[in-house]
Amino acid sequence: MMRLRTCLLLGVLLALTAAPALAGPRDEARRHVEFGIEVAHRGLWREAIYRWQRAVEIDPTYAEALNNLAIAYEHEGDLDKARVAYEKALVLAPGNQAIKQNYEQFKEINERATAAGEK
Repeated sequence: MMRLRTCLLLGVLLALTAAPALAGPRDEARRHVEFGIEVAHRGLWREAIYRWQRAVEIDPTYAEALNNLAIAYEHEGDLDKARVAYEKALVLAPGNQAIKQNYEQFKEINERATAAGEK
């Protein structure tokens, strides 16, 4: 199940970075996001996390970078950090349907896992 979700999420990562480039710090942050996507596709999730953290440090308003970071945290099993990153991304981009969908799937999967663990 996690493998399928990871494959689907990697496709979303590409879609989120297709937006036109903005000048200044966003350009540098975008380069980190794009490189993070490349390494995530190769299974190098720790490097991807580093790149997306760097992008958010450079541009704390970069909702798509936070979304990608949340996906990576989720993949690595750090669900508390994933939730925080998703929630920050949604505050920054409340109308972003891809981020909303990722967060809803994250919550659904984790609520089911929690319920199964309680039985």
